Amino acid sequence: MLKLTFLGTSAGVPTKQRNVTALAIECLNPHASGSSKGNQPHSNSQNKKSRPWLLIDCGEGTQQQLLHTKLSLRQLTAICITHVHGDHCYGLPGLLASAAMSGRREPLMLIAPKAISALLDAFILHTELYLPFPLNFVSIEDLLSQEVNKGKVKIDLDNQHQLMIEVYPLSHRVPSHGFGITQTISRRTLNTGKLIADGVPASALWGKLQQGENVITEDGQHLHSADYVHDDVQRTKVVIAGDNDTPECLSEAVMDADLLVHEATYTHEVMMAIQARNPDFDPMHSSAHIVGTFAQKMSLKNIILTHFSARYQSFDNPDSETPNMAYIRLDAQSVYQGNIWLAEDFAQYSVNGATDLVDNQAGSQKESRVQYVGSARSN
Repeated sequence: MLKLTFLGTSAGVPTKQRNVTALAIECLNPHASGSSKGNQPHSNSQNKKSRPWLLIDCGEGTQQQLLHTKLSLRQLTAICITHVHGDHCYGLPGLLASAAMSGRREPLMLIAPKAISALLDAFILHTELYLPFPLNFVSIEDLLSQEVNKGKVKIDLDNQHQLMIEVYPLSHRVPSHGFGITQTISRRTLNTGKLIADGVPASALWGKLQQGENVITEDGQHLHSADYVHDDVQRTKVVIAGDNDTPECLSEAVMDADLLVHEATYTHEVMMAIQARNPDFDPMHSSAHIVGTFAQKMSLKNIILTHFSARYQSFDNPDSETPNMAYIRLDAQSVYQGNIWLAEDFAQYSVNGATDLVDNQAGSQKESRVQYVGSARSN
């Protein structure tokens, strides 16, 4: 399961209700805790000391937003920066400094444009920023130029839990990128009921069977692991877009995605008015209508819109003359028939991908789903 916490949902500048862009993604393995055996249910509460998470963008004030959540900078696995505009990266030096002061010593991966490295070098040089942990910088430009595994970074959280981060170029005033985050959780389940029914009592042989070994019982019975073990793999993928005026740049990325998170800075009417008022300057953002059209065309079941212009108030009232979130919502719903959410600061969503039984040709056993689970302020 991936758990998304929106730490900032405003475009360009903060408002009283919204900070600038940042999104936390917890990478949770519901099978990681406890020592459940066989068909017994596993705990859904992963060990609190092992809750890895990613940070996508880090606008100014992100570390302050984190104080209202249960997220720990010591558990942060990687930071991904979509592009160099300030509302997506100005909070990075302060967050890294706070991580250092909190006692972090573990290496931290930073996937970002090369310019971000230069920015941090300047802070280190001129402000005596000291990081007592290795900052492993991965240049997006280098990732996209490599011939093997182009644009991909794999992170092994443990032997049954992996992440794949894929980078996709977008269309904006400066080079901007989207990130495809795919979590893969593998699990091997021992059918203890069948073993007992076959007269095989609990013993060390059970463990060998679960590890894939064929065994012989004391009475000479040959047991094949494949007869008692089921392998399943759960894959969950979310696509997070940076600033982008052409959602079609993500056509390949969203083909197998459970959720798309995309900017919807304004309505289509406002976007057209902005472009008409100043033909020489295109802010190169998407309207909710453009994103909705793309999502409908791609048959996406779930989208979350974010990065809203400060002109829109946070309430939802289509009858109000004051621009508000209803304007954004209706703009998208006029062309999109799937599930749509408008992100708010601290809103949390769980994303569960489909589970495939490796030895079952029928394939998917559970449909992917996205659920709003409340606010980080109260959870």
